[in-house]
Amino acid sequence: MIIRVFCLLVCLMIFGSSKSQHLSAMTYNLRLDIASDNENAWAHRKEFLSSQVLFLEPDILGVQEARPNQVEDLKKALKDYKFIGNGRDGGQEGEHSGIFYNTNKIKLEQTHTFWLSETPDMVSKGWDAAYPRVCTYGLFTMKESSQKIWVFNTHLDHVGTTAQREGMLLILNKIKTVNTQNLPVLIMGDFNVEPDSEVVTHLKTKYSDSREKAKLIFGPEGTFNAFKYNEAVTQRIDYIMVSDQFEVVKYATFSSAIDFKFPSDHFPVYVDLLLN
Repeated sequence: MIIRVFCLLVCLMIFGSSKSQHLSAMTYNLRLDIASDNENAWAHRKEFLSSQVLFLEPDILGVQEARPNQVEDLKKALKDYKFIGNGRDGGQEGEHSGIFYNTNKIKLEQTHTFWLSETPDMVSKGWDAAYPRVCTYGLFTMKESSQKIWVFNTHLDHVGTTAQREGMLLILNKIKTVNTQNLPVLIMGDFNVEPDSEVVTHLKTKYSDSREKAKLIFGPEGTFNAFKYNEAVTQRIDYIMVSDQFEVVKYATFSSAIDFKFPSDHFPVYVDLLLN
């Protein structure tokens, strides 16, 4: 009898330790708040975008082009979420590539923002970039399992090819520096390059493209719509890359619209992951 009980306890321990853990993540270029967008300006679409996020309820949400007022609007709407990240102009100024996380499921352990440049610890513009670019990362603990994960969110330059390449190499080097325990990693954001680019090709030698790894894919392949409802969306520049510890159950690009209007000039990319 004692032996049976012991064996049962051992089996339960093994089963519990091997239990897969779900994690949902989303990357979303919000399109900065700029008056010249007229009918597509932030004031006309912020409620749509916020409700879309609330419906999908990602555990992790990486945003790009988020100006301070947009960050504040999302903070008010996403009541179960907290935000990390600094603006590219320093402090909370300028566009953010920050991260919202669901506090009901995720706990923040540490965070940092650095610039994609030769001087990453100070406000700066790197190489041939048109604008300063940043990467915000966080170390998170999943509350249910106590599993830790790293999440890196960025927005690569849209002009400088050297800045794109060197910026991603800088991010990979940062991951190598901080991830000394070989924890699971997500790299997400608007990379401003397509899948056959040098940047993505090199990145895929170390991480998997979640779309390619997914068991189920939903929505269009393209992610940049330019607010053009009546034109095919073919340009894919937004990504979620995953380390080997993740199984990608579902991948989606959501092309929702109301009255022929999109909530952003980018579609959000959403993934449902299993961490084994």
